[in-house]
Amino acid sequence: MDTAEGRPGPDAAAHPTGPNAGSSDPSSTPWELGRVVGRGPAHDPMAAVRRPDDPPFDVFLSGTVFLDIIFTGLAGPPTSGTEIYTDGMGCSPGGVANLAIALSRLGLRTSLAAAFGHDVYGTFCRRTLEQQEDVDLTASREFPHWHSPVTVSLAYQADRSLITHAHEPPLSADEMIATSGLPRSRACFVDLGPEMEDWTRKAAAEGTRVFADVGWDPTEQWSQELLERLSSCYAFMPNTPEALAYTRTDTPEAALSKLGNLVPVAVVTRGSKGALAVDNETGEHADVPALPVEAMDATGAGDVFAAGFVTSTLSGWPLLHRLRFANLCAALSVQHFGGSLSAPGWADIAGWWQVAKRVPGLGDVAKDYAFLDEVVPHDPVGAVRRASATIGFQTDGVEP
Repeated sequence: MDTAEGRPGPDAAAHPTGPNAGSSDPSSTPWELGRVVGRGPAHDPMAAVRRPDDPPFDVFLSGTVFLDIIFTGLAGPPTSGTEIYTDGMGCSPGGVANLAIALSRLGLRTSLAAAFGHDVYGTFCRRTLEQQEDVDLTASREFPHWHSPVTVSLAYQADRSLITHAHEPPLSADEMIATSGLPRSRACFVDLGPEMEDWTRKAAAEGTRVFADVGWDPTEQWSQELLERLSSCYAFMPNTPEALAYTRTDTPEAALSKLGNLVPVAVVTRGSKGALAVDNETGEHADVPALPVEAMDATGAGDVFAAGFVTSTLSGWPLLHRLRFANLCAALSVQHFGGSLSAPGWADIAGWWQVAKRVPGLGDVAKDYAFLDEVVPHDPVGAVRRASATIGFQTDGVEP
């Protein structure tokens, strides 16, 4: 059973993490992971729009990193008093790591502020993000005596159930950033929780594009104060239930119309029905169906969609192409299990496109996605790694 020792106060010692922080791995851990091998050559979708005086990062974000343990191949959840066996299992960093990894795999220079526990789970998540997935952790911190949050996901019939155990981090993102400084970035991504963090307002005031989404309100009050906070945001990307609840409307189209009056870019996602969006800066509207795929695990699919939309927006694509690209990224991710590590890389996208152009009966899809010919890499790029069943192995893609 968890005890109070897992909840240090705000004065608890914190160790910086990141490339210049030095090693702070638990010396006694029996599961020393070694140095994780990087994923090889990357593709930069923003190469054509980069300038010498650009910020060092494309996207900055903050949040909680969980260790996700995902079970797949279930017919349904276990019933009371029973035990069931599953065909598949994967371990990966979760929470805000879903979005950070998805962004980095698409070639964006990504920086993350998060708390990491000084335990095996925290070491695994930190090393996966920093050394395998090239996510900058300069603004992150490692805390002794604070254990890593853990979520168990049961994936079945294109749905899932979650079980989570976690404590609040010893320091907030604002407190961590006060020490490290706010990384300069083109954009940032925030979850519009009960209160907007100070760093978000500062970033917006400095001209950073703020992309935002929102989680389910457990009180089901759907406070209108959240809509007032959109004044600092460039884009808002809720799903349909959230959009309807906060706008007090009955259809995704009506919700989008109302949200479009509050932010330059509004997107309403509709799960298996696709997404619709409006860009008030360009005058574009788009409504795109989802790609029909057989879903293995939907964990993190919304974050992968968001990563695809942010990437294509910062790259200057038309709205219709942005929505289609985001839908494609999400569709590719649900065909793998493992949450954050199910996110596609450019090798996955290029491979899908080569097949889509050749398969009979996919004429409309090939026509809709013809723009990919101009954006996918033409030279080989490194493949991404998928989730493994355990974090204990020392031989799979790891150097001692």
